Amino acid sequence: MRIKENSQDKLRRYIRAPKRFLRKARDFYVESLVNFDGRVAGVGKVMGGPHPPLAKHFGSRPRKSKDKDELMELFGSISRWNIGSKEETDPVVFLHGGPGGGTSPSNRRFFDPEFYRIILFDQRGAGKSTPHACLLENTTWDLIEDIEKLRGHLEIPEWQVFGGSWGSTLALAYSQSHPDKVTGIVLRGIFLLRKKEIDWFYEGGAAAIFPDAWELFKDLIPENERGCFIEAYHKRLNSDDNETQFAAARAWTKWEMMTAHLLPSEETIKRGDDDNFSLAFARIENHYFVNKGFFPSDSYLLDNIEKIRHINAVIVQGRYDVCCPMMSAWDLHKAWPQADFKVVPDAGHSANEPGIGAELVAANEKMKNIINRN
Repeated sequence: MRIKENSQDKLRRYIRAPKRFLRKARDFYVESLVNFDGRVAGVGKVMGGPHPPLAKHFGSRPRKSKDKDELMELFGSISRWNIGSKEETDPVVFLHGGPGGGTSPSNRRFFDPEFYRIILFDQRGAGKSTPHACLLENTTWDLIEDIEKLRGHLEIPEWQVFGGSWGSTLALAYSQSHPDKVTGIVLRGIFLLRKKEIDWFYEGGAAAIFPDAWELFKDLIPENERGCFIEAYHKRLNSDDNETQFAAARAWTKWEMMTAHLLPSEETIKRGDDDNFSLAFARIENHYFVNKGFFPSDSYLLDNIEKIRHINAVIVQGRYDVCCPMMSAWDLHKAWPQADFKVVPDAGHSANEPGIGAELVAANEKMKNIINRN
């Protein structure tokens, strides 16, 4: 016989629910890391076919989807984009990091495939977009135009925006430019592209924590050019000599890959040996950083928070993020206290760290509930 639950017991159950929910999100994420094609997430092949198998997502069964993988001309470049074919689901656009990082199948794992129409978008010169590693007409504002053109092409009136690292920069810039097209925002590893953030990571600040990795980055540059590493690398990444470009690209990429996790990931570090990936990653990153993100002022993204203050948002930040240190997430939180702010105490920068992954899954579940209520 079922015992009737009194009001106090019901209250206790509701109070405990968030902890149970977060544990469920964490368990799903860890399970998916193990089950995804037998590999650690984030180090897979580029997308080229059907939806990869997903681990069980909160009780829903994995579904097969006939995804589209299409090339689209966007203002003179060709950008690769991939969407799920279930058009009645709610759309979310995934904005990858770097810039220059490209997308991978594992980027889907943060979203319930039964609820979301997941749109992966390779930005100009990155991933499968062509021309590869091209810097011509490649600015933040070009990317924002591309995203809008993609939204219009897919006939999506509005969508959720998701981005981490540089993706958080682009997500903020896009949302501030088109707030009426955004239903919700999930951000991770906040990067506001201010001078102090660039100087921290590329001019010696982060070297205090990773001196061994910094030596590899520093040693490529002669002592007489070490007054500004960003400029010294810019010269080499745009050299007429291919081997000079590749050597600089490998050193630049390995520096970031060696510092992206709280606990080192050998698979991630090996990405620096891939000349095709490294060249796009390093050239495009450096191009944006030399040009200060093409923003009119150093505090542009914070100065324009008022435009998106009303939008439901979640900010997820690893406490020990060396690539995008928590000072930026904290500044964003202070400027935008209406957004949920989640600090993962035992994580660095990567979205593939279990604590960050669990919070991202939980953030998207929260967005689902908001959408369902509306």
